[in-house]
Amino acid sequence: MTRPVVPTLLATALLVAGCTSEGTSVSTEVPACAAGDGATAANGVVLMAQSVPTASWLPCVENVPVGWTFAGLDARSGSARFWLDSDRDGMRAIEVRLTGGCDTRGATEIPSELDDLRRFERVTQVSPQYLGRRYYVFDGGCLTVVFTLSGDNRGEPLALATQSLGVVSREDLATQVHDASGGRLFLDPPARTEGEGDPP
Repeated sequence: MTRPVVPTLLATALLVAGCTSEGTSVSTEVPACAAGDGATAANGVVLMAQSVPTASWLPCVENVPVGWTFAGLDARSGSARFWLDSDRDGMRAIEVRLTGGCDTRGATEIPSELDDLRRFERVTQVSPQYLGRRYYVFDGGCLTVVFTLSGDNRGEPLALATQSLGVVSREDLATQVHDASGGRLFLDPPARTEGEGDPP
């Protein structure tokens, strides 16, 4: 069961996001789109938002399908990623990456099921593994779903796994952070007004 964003945990998430180093695994908690009684995004979503401060949308997990397991989240300055393992398709069969941008050359644009996000697809191998990438491009960032499927039925697990993924707008997440902390914490530093903090 995932936990709601509460002030103490949230403060830790914000602190860790600012201090993550290369190769450091940040969280084993599912970055749920809605967790706990308050239905707020889990701390892992906050970590990803802090890692890519330009991203207007953040990836999250709506649910973990039967046969799949959340394998961990790694967040660092400029990028974040998490993985889903499959009992049929192997370890890290699905990797979800958040970056400030991506190269969609060679990919085909198809209608997106997500408003405000453009969708591109590129399959690089069909046998013996089914390999490819799905890109969602939006203001300030890119969400890449990397699939490495080894099972006999490729279309079903890809559809199942990707349907379990969702997005949270940065605006909504910022409101959640502020409200959950009683107004003490901000997802992004408040903009300074002219003259604020200047020496007398």
